[in-house]
Amino acid sequence: MDRGEKQRPTLNQSIKHNPQNILLLCNMSFKSGFVAIIGKPNVGKSTLLNALLGEKLSIATQKAQTTRHRIKGIYNTPACQIVFSDTPGIIQPKYKLQGSMMKFVNESLSDCDAVLFMTDFNTYNEEPEIIEKIKMIQTPMICAINKIDEHSQEEVEQKIAFWKELGIFKSIVPCSASNKFNVDTLIQNLMEFMPQGAPFYEQDQLTDKSERFVASEIIREKIMLRYKEEIPYSVQVEIESFKEEPHIIRISAVIYVMRDSQKIILIGKGGIAIKNMGIAARRDLELFFKKKIFLETFVKVKEDWRDNDRTLKQFGYESD
Repeated sequence: MDRGEKQRPTLNQSIKHNPQNILLLCNMSFKSGFVAIIGKPNVGKSTLLNALLGEKLSIATQKAQTTRHRIKGIYNTPACQIVFSDTPGIIQPKYKLQGSMMKFVNESLSDCDAVLFMTDFNTYNEEPEIIEKIKMIQTPMICAINKIDEHSQEEVEQKIAFWKELGIFKSIVPCSASNKFNVDTLIQNLMEFMPQGAPFYEQDQLTDKSERFVASEIIREKIMLRYKEEIPYSVQVEIESFKEEPHIIRISAVIYVMRDSQKIILIGKGGIAIKNMGIAARRDLELFFKKKIFLETFVKVKEDWRDNDRTLKQFGYESD
């Protein structure tokens, strides 16, 4: 979606859609805007989004490429609304799925008011191609240096000096997403670049994603955490049925893999592996939806789905 397609509601439209927004009449300095969170895989972008929102919206694991989609998380206060976009880690695509993931990154950069570039201490110098990419960004950009709690003050100062020398950031904020350290400082810095205007979303809305999407991501997170080698990167989760009743939600999920051998590993001997994964997923689903969950899972083989245009479209990705 480009900037022209994203129409900011007028104040009258916002109040008509949600009468609670009449408070905006008393606060004409209300700000709302979009922030893209970008960076290499595994620097903590999803953990930071969850810390910013105070809710676990994006799945987060130690494995690279956990985030595959652009996930919008909506931060609300009486004075502002910031729509954060958690994006896949920047990589050189090797197959069509990864190409689609990089399109989500570029899409988020095309319609944001500020960019939050995130890095950590895994490598002292980022890859030259990533530095060249971010140098081309014209939108105001803030650098968040994550995981500072794991390093000495001297290391932190060296890291700050490295990024400051590039001269492309409006500010550089050392932080710890897992401990929520300096998260408020990031918000304050980003607020400077948010335009005045009515909110884009309801004040109590957390994300633009559907409940089905959130459920599929929670299940995929448990697969990422519990399986090794190629399984996490070969899996796609689709929710076939999501039926909400007064006291329970009944979810039927299909887990797609690329080979029969992967299906055998995913299910495990006597079905114990997928059963334990389902138990872990159900616990997190109940925490998120605040209801009892009945979850059933099925495993199917869809060969080479990561490079199949038709299948990628079915799964909500764009292909070249």
